[in-house]
Amino acid sequence: MTHQFHSTVLREYDIRGIIGETLSEDDARAIGRGFATLLKRAVGQNEKPKVAVGYDGRVSSPMLEEALIEGLNLSGCDVVRIGLGATPMLYYAEASSEEVDGGIQITGSHNPANYNGFKMVFQGRPFFGEDIQRLGQMAAAGDWIDAAGEGGSNGGIGGEESREILSEYVDRMLAGIDGIETGLLDGLKVGWDAGNGAAGPALEALVSRLPGEHHVLFTEVDGHFPNHHPDPTVEANLEDLRELVAAKNLDFGVAFDGDGDRIGAIDGKGRVIWGDQLLMIYAEDLLKRLPEGAQPPTIIADVKASRALFDHVAAHGGQPLMWKTGHSLIKSKMKETGSPLAGEMSGHVFFADTYYGFDDALYAGVRLLAASARLGKSVTELRSAMPDMLNTPEMRFQVDESRKFAAIDEVSERLAGSEYEVNATDGVRVTTPDGWWLLRASNTQDVLVARAESDTQEGLDRLLALIDEQLALSGLERGESVGH
Repeated sequence: MTHQFHSTVLREYDIRGIIGETLSEDDARAIGRGFATLLKRAVGQNEKPKVAVGYDGRVSSPMLEEALIEGLNLSGCDVVRIGLGATPMLYYAEASSEEVDGGIQITGSHNPANYNGFKMVFQGRPFFGEDIQRLGQMAAAGDWIDAAGEGGSNGGIGGEESREILSEYVDRMLAGIDGIETGLLDGLKVGWDAGNGAAGPALEALVSRLPGEHHVLFTEVDGHFPNHHPDPTVEANLEDLRELVAAKNLDFGVAFDGDGDRIGAIDGKGRVIWGDQLLMIYAEDLLKRLPEGAQPPTIIADVKASRALFDHVAAHGGQPLMWKTGHSLIKSKMKETGSPLAGEMSGHVFFADTYYGFDDALYAGVRLLAASARLGKSVTELRSAMPDMLNTPEMRFQVDESRKFAAIDEVSERLAGSEYEVNATDGVRVTTPDGWWLLRASNTQDVLVARAESDTQEGLDRLLALIDEQLALSGLERGESVGH
């Protein structure tokens, strides 16, 4: 038996598609068979590894869960079903048990309701890039272990069990405020918006145990997302939270995406605290608590982050490191460098003390409370102290798949001998006296991504003109920005 995936489904960092169009039960079953085969080959074909499986609140998720588990069982893996929950709960389940060898979360993340997909962990590490492409190659060749065949020499078909982990997962999140005097937290007033996503039940359990005053929105899981789209990095999706913070005179507000691994936030004045600005707060809190004489830790952010973040980290005694965009790439770099903290503009925040550094937006929310208490400043004061930079939003525009990486190479070659500072970590990030601009190729779509930052509007206009000039030299133009 073989299986062919739709060409758009097997992406760089996860597997994602439109239910009934590009993603089906057959795909889920094939993913299970391929993942189980790779895991059994890693631990020994006569062994029966365990895989934790969770799912988000989308209407299609239970259907995909059944097919995925069937595939895992057919190729000889036992399954630990953790049920409906946020993606970080899956990460916790995989990392907190020595018996569990891998994990798969069925989730459409921040995408529209008709999308779904899979995020995976393989023996404690992110499963992405070539790993995902390997699943496609195995499916096309039918290269799967048949656990029922060959007289049972492959260990036999796997079984399943259910495990309740919500309570212990919440216990783990509460460790983020360990050591802080309760009095410093009692006065905090916080709003939370689960966006009808999978983080809702965990959020309800969490706030019931947190010190302070807490108000929650949309914690009922609903895969149709009736109140707003579950992407907290889009300012329009924070409007309900902004109204709550204003109406209740709260200190700040926190919002989550559909599966609870990306955070959005606003301060008490309703101002958005973007991903790099949140990282400034977390970094200041962490660096302030370093023992005297400790080695300056590496703090990682992606190439889209503000210069103000990297300057802030350095000013507080850290070693800033600019790295490639992509949550799996960031996680891998954290392990390589021993970094205690990393983040992306997309709202993924990684603390090394969470399940091998995996991203957890609920824990990031707890750590925002902790940072405010330990630093002795309100989140609004911390946001107000940040320099006012003029940034463009992330601009994404369509290009032919065959041109996107080639165009970046052309731009890089043209700028090699220029007077500007060029960072080629991920695309080209060019620093000029006006600020910086970025042009990079998306790893998952046929688009180029651009961003620019300056101290003045005139400087920003000049940076955008430089982007347009380089695109024109490669026969391209920015055009209208397209969605994720």
